[in-house]
Amino acid sequence: MADVKERLLDAALAHVAFDGWSDLAFEAACEDADVDLATARAVCPKGALDLAGAYHKRGDALMLARMDQAQDMKVREKVTFAVRARIEAIDDKEAVRRGTTLFTLPQNATEGARLIWGTADAIWTALGDSSDDVNWYTKRMILGGVYSATVLFWLGDDSDDTAATWEFLDRRINDVMQFEKVKAQVRENPVLKGLFAGPNWLLSRVKAPNQTPRRDMPGHWPRNT
Repeated sequence: MADVKERLLDAALAHVAFDGWSDLAFEAACEDADVDLATARAVCPKGALDLAGAYHKRGDALMLARMDQAQDMKVREKVTFAVRARIEAIDDKEAVRRGTTLFTLPQNATEGARLIWGTADAIWTALGDSSDDVNWYTKRMILGGVYSATVLFWLGDDSDDTAATWEFLDRRINDVMQFEKVKAQVRENPVLKGLFAGPNWLLSRVKAPNQTPRRDMPGHWPRNT
């Protein structure tokens, strides 16, 4: 069914600029892709919302395909490269603009946040992030904020070669690095270290989610069946 969703997505993009990620665009995509509506609804139960999500995930996949180019970079450079690669993977600015509007609606905000988190998680995972504590969450939360802010800036950027966007991204990454520097200073300061001993102990109990699903729990469905 993945190929059906891809066909629907490709067909929908021709209509999104005019109709947004709407039922009208979804139905037009079904007609253009020669997919009956019942099959399309089975593949995309949420209609155009699912296609908008698929478009976002397509961008994530294109970004990851370029990540091997960042192997010899420092961590800061790798993160910057990844965010830039993710934005450069977008081939339809209007589709993103319409998607931003769609995912800011209250009923779709959770799905939009999940997609942004997924992008941040994909970047950190590709960079080999090994954190297993609260940093696992904060890294993704902060990077998700950087990515979201940069995309919003990019949507209104009309500078040559989107130079203003890349300058904006550099400033946001610098802000993050300053934040990490302050955290390190707090850890090294004996007074502040004592002051934050309680909160730090509590945060130390937070662990990253288990990335390997348990095989001994009821309801497990073996992959080879």
